Order: sequence, then C-alpha cells, then structure tokens
Amino acid sequence: MTIPIRPEMQVISPLERGEGTPIGATTDGPGFGDLLTRALSGAEGVQQQKDNVIGAFLRGEPVELHQVMAAAEEASLSLQLLVETRNKLTDAYRTLMNTQV
Repeated sequence: MTIPIRPEMQVISPLERGEGTPIGATTDGPGFGDLLTRALSGAEGVQQQKDNVIGAFLRGEPVELHQVMAAAEEASLSLQLLVETRNKLTDAYRTLMNTQV
C-alpha cells in the first residue's frame, strides 16, 4: 500500500516553541554569538587589568599587595570559566555530531 505525497507536505516548516515563534528565530535579546563575544572580551579585559596592576606594583606605584593578588585570582578564575565553557560547548557539539538520525 502506498500513500501519495501531497504537495503541501513537501515543505517542512520550522519547529515552533509554545508561543509560536520558530526555534531558530532571533529574539529581542542578544544572540548566543554576542554572549560569547562579550565573555571573551570580558576575560581579556580582566587579564589586561591584572597586567596593569602587576606592572604598577613592580614600578613601585602605590598598589597594595592584596590588590595584586585579588587581580591575579580574578584573572585566573575568569580564564578557568572560559576554558570550562569551551570544554562544555565542545562536548555538546561532539554529542550532537555523534547523534544518529
């Protein structure tokens, strides 16, 4: 038994959320790429701030040692967060690519 294909069924419509907007459609908020770009620039800014504080301390400017340590720790945590985010995204991508359809 064969079922004829109707012309209106040949067009695949995008999946929709409960409110009727397509999943791939952009919303009013920032996109995923924008969030990643902001995270990268934020981590870079923290690293530059750490370098500035360490440089000021080494030049003998009035910078307390605890400020240097706090800036170094903040930069370290920012980099760790960025690396772990990258690792999770890579794992998710690999899982998606290994999914059989």
